Amino acid sequence: MHHRHDLSPRTRAIIELEERHGAHNYHPLPVALARGSGVHVWDVDGVRYFDFMSGYSSVNQGHCHPRIVEALTEQARTLTLTSRAFHSNLLGIYEEYITGLFGYDKVLPMNTGVEAVETAIKLARRWGYEMKGIPDGEAVIVVCEGNFHGRTTTAISLSTDPSSYGGFGPRTPGFKTIPFDDVEALRDAVRDPHVTGFLVEPIQGEAGVVVPDETYLARVAEVCRESRVLLMADEVQTGLCRTGRMLCCDHAPVRPDLLILGKALSGGTVPVSAVLADDEVMLTIRPGQHGSTYGGNPLACRVAIASLQVLVEEDMAENAERMGRIFREGLMRLQSPFIRSVRGKGLLNAILVNHPHPEAGWRLCLEMMQRGLLAKPTHSDRVRLAPPLCITEEQICESLAIIGESLAVLEGLAEPLSLEVR
Repeated sequence: MHHRHDLSPRTRAIIELEERHGAHNYHPLPVALARGSGVHVWDVDGVRYFDFMSGYSSVNQGHCHPRIVEALTEQARTLTLTSRAFHSNLLGIYEEYITGLFGYDKVLPMNTGVEAVETAIKLARRWGYEMKGIPDGEAVIVVCEGNFHGRTTTAISLSTDPSSYGGFGPRTPGFKTIPFDDVEALRDAVRDPHVTGFLVEPIQGEAGVVVPDETYLARVAEVCRESRVLLMADEVQTGLCRTGRMLCCDHAPVRPDLLILGKALSGGTVPVSAVLADDEVMLTIRPGQHGSTYGGNPLACRVAIASLQVLVEEDMAENAERMGRIFREGLMRLQSPFIRSVRGKGLLNAILVNHPHPEAGWRLCLEMMQRGLLAKPTHSDRVRLAPPLCITEEQICESLAIIGESLAVLEGLAEPLSLEVR
């Protein structure tokens, strides 16, 4: 049993301090981390864990990657923020690098993933009014059931998850919801001439790693092209080598009209996000019409270049592809009665826990934590497993052994338990 008395006094003190002084908007596992390197993190008592969360895929490059940390610290000593009231010596260099890498005319830099989503929504609406002739204020953006695009007022208005939007209304209008992985539903929706964009995650992350049919993205791109609707790919979690390609869209291959990036764009050091698009879309926003105090700051520019270079030069996409295959095969080989299915691409994977207990996923994660592997359930029965992309085959095998041993805890799990840590 994993009751609070199992926690060390130091861990308990940290958890109680947060409980007392912090908002209760998260429900973390009862572990307090103090250090990270590569695929590992250490808690305040020096216990080492495999990190299979990777900061929701922000530390794809591994914790505290030396090259990224070096870029960060050197730039932090030189110049961190000028504001966009002035030019800086790094912004153009970063813009040239990232647009060249992804093949777009322009980039609009922001900080958090959800700010990039908000930016893409504004761009899509503006393009609809200026280029498609949609009457002002009537643009519609199509989104998918089960989506997760962040937590701002607009982003929760797109959500179909009551825990995201419930009790936070009224919801922002201008969105139409269709089922994910349903090309005909999109074909139907875009008959409305007011539709300006289709916002989609190539794989739905927070929904529990829902992987669509492999022809899905290519077919929706075709529908968007025929109907003159912008394909807006939210690659905040799926991008930057996580699924075995630089972008998840590259598997199709599809080039979205608006590419939304965040998370691992900074290797988990500072918030850095970006929207990439061509001139026809990007130049519809003019000076003074959108921005952010920290967007495109020198520290972010320097860190983002280093983060992208690490991904490219250390072949992290290729490693994610190979390790992901080994990992999924290994999970299947466990032949556990408690695994309903394994799904994923590259190193973005999840298991569906096959157990009637409502806290089975949580109990499994507590057990894995006790054995040195950190993951977190999403939607109670889905456990996302997404380690940093520098993981080795030996480490994958070690992790599989931990997961296999931990699944056995579900055998003794019958009636609901009162977990004090909840």
